[in-house]
Amino acid sequence: SLLDSKNVCWYFSRWICLPKGCFCSYTEGKSLRDDEILQNLPVGTTATMYFKDLGPQLGWTMVFLAEYIGPLLSYLLFYFRIPYFYSNRYALSSSPHPVVTLACVCHTFHYTKRLIETIFVHRFSHGTMPLRTIVKNCAYYWGFSAWLAYYINHPLYTPPCKSVRVCHIQHVFLLYFHHIKAKLSFSTAYGELQVNYALILFVMCEMGNFSIHLTLNKLRGDGPKGRRFPMPNKNPFTWLFFFVSCPNYTYEVGAWVSFSIMTQCLPVAFYTLLGFIQMTIWAKGKHRAYIREFKDYPSLRVAIIPLIL
Repeated sequence: SLLDSKNVCWYFSRWICLPKGCFCSYTEGKSLRDDEILQNLPVGTTATMYFKDLGPQLGWTMVFLAEYIGPLLSYLLFYFRIPYFYSNRYALSSSPHPVVTLACVCHTFHYTKRLIETIFVHRFSHGTMPLRTIVKNCAYYWGFSAWLAYYINHPLYTPPCKSVRVCHIQHVFLLYFHHIKAKLSFSTAYGELQVNYALILFVMCEMGNFSIHLTLNKLRGDGPKGRRFPMPNKNPFTWLFFFVSCPNYTYEVGAWVSFSIMTQCLPVAFYTLLGFIQMTIWAKGKHRAYIREFKDYPSLRVAIIPLIL
């Protein structure tokens, strides 16, 4: 395997730092996994391998502590309305709308679940992540979490209406324009029913996401030599494997769609759209990898949205 080759190189050339480096088939090529077998690589009988220095690395524990604890704390700061985030008269106050508290509970649960899965469920092919990548990921998660929390916990936030009437939401765009107020008027007939149904959908998607991660964890129990593609089991949440290759992304998108419906907040919908685009790219890549690796891969499956995408 390439890991054995790494160890040999390290033995003869002690300047090589194993966690910081990887092998590539050519200078600008994609990094190869340590469990790759040399004779299985599409390089012919002879090949030149390049050792790439990936720069400063961080272990996965620190990576996900930084990525996921950040959104947890930043959201709670806005929920408790720490001074200087809003007007001083709202400092350390609480919202009178139950949906604001419900949104905080759902957001906290989501990222707590991610941390638990990272520590106890997920298995990673690489033991470290480049420092430049974690900086980019933290900027994404922390920034969007603060942006969502700012509007959902804003004193002028208005939840979904309780009856058929025109609602007025005043958004004060202090981050960009200090003197511009935008008033968005819309009609809805859902109110508490909208929030309750969104909550049910959110809980189901979170349970489905967790079920898929458990299934993938068991799938990798045999190591690289026992690789096989995931199949549905007795758990109904895994039946989505009949139609898509990456139902964990399907459930993840569903959870954020339900959170958008629950809060009826435009920044949340925008964040959901960006997440969907990124997860679609990942899902398509995984789907193509399954098709290349397994000749008997089910033809009915698509990447992320059943029968569509």
